[in-house]
Amino acid sequence: MGGKIQSGNLAHDQACALAEGVRQAALIGNTQNAAGQVVSNNAEIAWARSCVASCVANNSGAGAEAFRSLLRALGTGGT
Repeated sequence: MGGKIQSGNLAHDQACALAEGVRQAALIGNTQNAAGQVVSNNAEIAWARSCVASCVANNSGAGAEAFRSLLRALGTGGT
């Protein structure tokens, strides 16, 4: 998933950009096998959780539902 977040809230946008960099670093050299899929899913989950935390801390919770929906799709129950 990942991507650049442009909410207009500088602190939130920067926090999400940092999380995106960590997500991309985790995916470098990732293989397309079962173990690689686990790494990919874990990177996506960590990214989405970071963005939810930033929404809550910097954006009064606005925008968090999209990331929670992604977390539900990834099997975490939205957390």
